[in-house]
Formats: sequence, structure tokens, C-alpha cells
Amino acid sequence: MLSCIGGRYFGYYAQSSSQEMLGFYIGEYVAGESTLMDICVNPRAQNQGIGKQLLHHYHQQAQALGTELSFLEVRAKNIAALMLYINQGYVEISRRTGYYPAETGYEDAIVMRKSFT
Repeated sequence: MLSCIGGRYFGYYAQSSSQEMLGFYIGEYVAGESTLMDICVNPRAQNQGIGKQLLHHYHQQAQALGTELSFLEVRAKNIAALMLYINQGYVEISRRTGYYPAETGYEDAIVMRKSFT
């Protein structure tokens, strides 16, 4: 994570009123395009809209930097994340077969894109 601080990278974290880390994201911006490198929500804070809030913040920051296209990848079996991204305007543009190691073999990565223009 230290290599993703500063320069072309940007991020944000959410915390509770008691200073508990609820989640974070790291984005990368290069030449009109941004990539959501990572977005994580504390398991104790899941299903409370934190992921949606973080994604919305990412979109605001990316657009402020001049992003026209945003990219991300997600595990094919992560249905909750897939639905979040689809509901926020992302579409599947590619699939990386066997990209992620899984408990039994490998799992596909779905590459998604959102246009801000």
C-alpha cells in the first residue's frame, strides 16, 4: 500500500465517531482515466452503505482530477460488489479467466468501465 500513496494515487478512508476504521479506497489517475485499485469495508461495517459512500467519494475525486473513464476489476463471485458497480453505471468490458487464486483453483476477474462523459 505504501507504493500507492501520493503522485498519481489518491484515496480516502471512512471512520466511525469512535475512530474505528470503516473502510477505504485507493484510486489511480493517469491521462484522463482512473482506476479503482482497491476498495475495502470492515466486515463489521458491511451492509450499511459504506461501500456505496466510498465509491461515490471516489467518483467525485476522480472527476475533480479530470477523469473521463474509470476502470476496476472484481472477483466474479463477489455478487454484492458486482451489483454495487452495475448500479453505479459500470459495465463489464472484459474477463480475466483464472486471475484470482481461490480455495479450490482459480476465479475469474471481471474488468469493468464507467464513462463520465
